Amino acid sequence: MTVNDDSFTNWMHREEIAESMIPIIGKLHREQDVNVLLHSRSLVNKSVVSILKTHRFARQIAGEELIVTETMPFLRALTTLDLGPSQIDIGMLAATYRSDGRGLSVEEFTAEAVAGATGENKIERRASRDVVLYGFGRIGRLLARLLIEKAGSGNGLRLRAIVVRKGSGQDIVKRASLLRRDSIHGQFQGTITVDEANSKIIANGNEIKVIYSDDPREVDYTAYGIKDAILIDNTGRWRDREGLSKHLQPGIAKVVLTAPGKGDVPNIVHGVNHDTVKPDERILSCASCTTNAIVPPLKAMADEYGVLRGHVETVHSYTNDQNLLDNYHGSDRRGRSAALNMVITETGAASAVAKALPDLDAPITGSSIRVPVPDVSIAILSLRLERETTREEVLDYLRNVSLASPLKRQIDFISAPDAVSSDFIGSRHASIVDAGATKVDGDNAILYLWYDNEFGYSCQVIRVVQHVSGVEYPTYPAPAV
Repeated sequence: MTVNDDSFTNWMHREEIAESMIPIIGKLHREQDVNVLLHSRSLVNKSVVSILKTHRFARQIAGEELIVTETMPFLRALTTLDLGPSQIDIGMLAATYRSDGRGLSVEEFTAEAVAGATGENKIERRASRDVVLYGFGRIGRLLARLLIEKAGSGNGLRLRAIVVRKGSGQDIVKRASLLRRDSIHGQFQGTITVDEANSKIIANGNEIKVIYSDDPREVDYTAYGIKDAILIDNTGRWRDREGLSKHLQPGIAKVVLTAPGKGDVPNIVHGVNHDTVKPDERILSCASCTTNAIVPPLKAMADEYGVLRGHVETVHSYTNDQNLLDNYHGSDRRGRSAALNMVITETGAASAVAKALPDLDAPITGSSIRVPVPDVSIAILSLRLERETTREEVLDYLRNVSLASPLKRQIDFISAPDAVSSDFIGSRHASIVDAGATKVDGDNAILYLWYDNEFGYSCQVIRVVQHVSGVEYPTYPAPAV
């Protein structure tokens, strides 16, 4: 047998193991509401090749590739436990077991590591929480995809309706088609049918009512069997408490805005300040995509090194707010063709930092340049630190933050020397640290932070909605504080 034959045989063996993982992961998800992760990446509904690629990607953050033969014993161990709703990271289980040194078996170690999700400690499965999408644009459709994806266990969040203005001719068919196919994010994973007679879109068995309205005050959601729902406003039309309060109609319990909130509306960045949301707060904002990209790494750097001041420059993909070709626009520069120009514009991300990190006593300034790409942006975060450090120390620290801290769902880490923006389409993290571009000189640090300003931000919005809905389940092994 040749070396090449050995490599191919090894690959086929890994394929076989990954294939056997799929029914175990699916059963844990459906029957026990357990989401199996690998270094914060969900393995639910993933293909054989996707599972193998996720294991392979571990080398970018942990320094070495994970092999399915290492993680499979931990997955099998989970099937022997009386688990409740939770997220369990088998990548972290394998990594921590490797360095444990107590001589425990895989089964003993796993039972100890996830003890908070078993037996008398486990959380009871809750009834699903109704969700309404107000608006069905770029963010709205991605939120719909995520909500449908997460409905697989029958618990958690349940998308009940979308509210839009009535369009001309086959409105619901066209909206369903936009949900089914996306030029950036690809095909919808599943089946979509349209019930025009009853104004419904059925996606993977989820019946979604399409409600037509020009005024949020005109909708009685209880008439559609919707109650105690979270309404996500992704239109950006209203941003203050007075405007967003129009959504608080019968059937709606809370309103979440997918844009920076104004006035006293709390701006929430999941992973940083979501625990500050008061139980009786009915209106809140998820801030902006850029705020979500810079605040988690800014907090991480401030916690470890202290920050005296900073500036963020965002190189941002163009959005629907810009003109495709030169035409009138209320903004000075956004009227120029988005597909042909780099456009200097403003960003509210820097000022929003104060709302998300009120204890950060450091001035943060910011500006933005829109560029001719349709998705994925990069934030260049330049910081003056309270103490001197080295590039190696900063990278080791941020790598560990991405692996084993409470911010590991927000901050990702990549060391690939040839990474470009399209590589991060579909990233579920709020921010990805580019190790190769990072610069540190004494007390000055410059971080290059990639982010999918559509999908990564939508994931952050869903996390906030899960939190305020009481369906955000704990992760095991518990991240280091």
